[in-house]
Amino acid sequence: MKIIDAHIHFKHSYGFDELAVAAGHQNNEEHLRKVFSDLNIEHAVVMGNNGIAEPHEYPSFMSYCVGFDSGHFSKEALASSLELVENHLRRDDCAGIKLYPGYNRHYITEPFYHPLYDLAGQYGKAIAIHSGATAGPRSYLKYCHPLVVDEAAADFPKTTFVICHYGNPWVVDTAAVLDKNPNVCADLSGILDGGLHDIDAFIRDNSGYVDHLKTWLRYPHAFDRIMYGTDWPLVNMEQYIDFISRLVPEQHWDEVFYENAVRIYKIKK
Repeated sequence: MKIIDAHIHFKHSYGFDELAVAAGHQNNEEHLRKVFSDLNIEHAVVMGNNGIAEPHEYPSFMSYCVGFDSGHFSKEALASSLELVENHLRRDDCAGIKLYPGYNRHYITEPFYHPLYDLAGQYGKAIAIHSGATAGPRSYLKYCHPLVVDEAAADFPKTTFVICHYGNPWVVDTAAVLDKNPNVCADLSGILDGGLHDIDAFIRDNSGYVDHLKTWLRYPHAFDRIMYGTDWPLVNMEQYIDFISRLVPEQHWDEVFYENAVRIYKIKK
């Protein structure tokens, strides 16, 4: 089975070296190339944490979403940087724009975001949105609830929106937004994190949670808009492939693990 990891982070300074080691990995290109080769992972999409300043240069087996994270965000900076954003979107290796509303403490429906949605629609690139639980207590959960994506998707029907992390733990709401809006997609990254796991034991000990995930992955009949992703380096890649393959019906593996990411993120193969 061919795989595209539609949600990773790469070589950042937020303790990622330690996170990678805890998950049985190393946070460097040489190690990733070997792991990708071993697991038949052909490509990855980096969710940018470095702001919009150019250049964004990644290895040839990676695309990227240029990111407005909390370290590089303000309303004023966004308004004055649309030309830079457009320069990114013109690039074949730029898959879209990544927003971090819980960390930036603004709803994605705020009017100052609208020019980004227009640009993304113009270039056929996606708007990926951190949705669901956050990594620290200084973020605000209300801004990253997946229901907020419904309003943006309805107002910008020509723009593709991606609910990252399937909005976990609000997976019911994510399913509702997917069901209603054909221009909304989702990735399955970051649902299982925290280093190495015994997948059999995790599923056994958390059977209610796992069944809940399976139910609401199936509900919107949207396996043509759901993508595999890891949120690496938070997880062990081999284990995460195993975990997601148990959530997704086998007849949809090719779509979820590969084909959807090629289409949604315009990956050149």
